[in-house]
Amino acid sequence: MAKVAFLLANAFEDSEMVNPYNAVKEAGHEAVIVGLEKGVTVEGKKGASYTTEMTASEVQANDFDAVVIPGGSAPEALRVNDDIVKFVREVNEQGKLIAGICHGPQVMISADVLKGKTATSFVGIRDDVKLAGAEYKDEEVVVSENIITSRTPKDEPAFIREILAKL
Repeated sequence: MAKVAFLLANAFEDSEMVNPYNAVKEAGHEAVIVGLEKGVTVEGKKGASYTTEMTASEVQANDFDAVVIPGGSAPEALRVNDDIVKFVREVNEQGKLIAGICHGPQVMISADVLKGKTATSFVGIRDDVKLAGAEYKDEEVVVSENIITSRTPKDEPAFIREILAKL
């Protein structure tokens, strides 16, 4: 079974964390919540909450098979953390799965992993995705090599389906 890092900070989009996280666990995979601090409760925009299990400075790309980045406002806080960016970059260098929904690709942009890929995102960051070197597609889910991206909570079923298929 796979070990999956979920990158999380305050103000995440609740369903974009809850549904993929539960699906990954229900499929028998290990899910680890990685945050900016260890052992703190991070809260979603609508009331969901999780306690972080590790910080980005503690995780090693070698120890994980995949990374999932829920959207909301959390990616904005995550992308300015050098350890988060380094972790995502190293996961990509190892060719492992990186999945981001909504604003999740912001972390991928900061890690410079979208160049030459095809991706989607929340429409508000579509130009950022393009400027990062990706071909933007307005589709519910886009799979480009090891990168999976989706736009909004309504795309979660397709997003989850592709994550589970790759794991």
